Amino acid sequence: MFKDIKYTLLSMITVFKHLFKPAVTLEYPEKKLKVNEYFRGKPVVKQNCSKCGTCMKVCPSGAIKIQDNDFIIDLKKCIFCGNCTYYCPKQAIKMSEDYELATSDKENLKLIYKIGGENEHNI
Repeated sequence: MFKDIKYTLLSMITVFKHLFKPAVTLEYPEKKLKVNEYFRGKPVVKQNCSKCGTCMKVCPSGAIKIQDNDFIIDLKKCIFCGNCTYYCPKQAIKMSEDYELATSDKENLKLIYKIGGENEHNI
């Protein structure tokens, strides 16, 4: 019986300790999480891409394809490792801070960037 009272008191002490601390969670849609500068979000391709193909070679999942003037990143395959940004000789690929990539249509998970023209984003 004394063990039950002891554990009840310990539980109440724990509750009271956390009662006056600030909340840890965010009200997500209204308040968004600030991400670290090293966060790997949606990959973005800049206009200075030279189409050398280094990013395709170092991508472990084969998510990057370059066809004519189109630079295609398939987010269904991308594992957000950052190899493409690290090995790009022109620094043309950047991992953005965009982490809201959910969609109801899987065709929207293909990012098509026009190299030499205006960029298109499908998300």
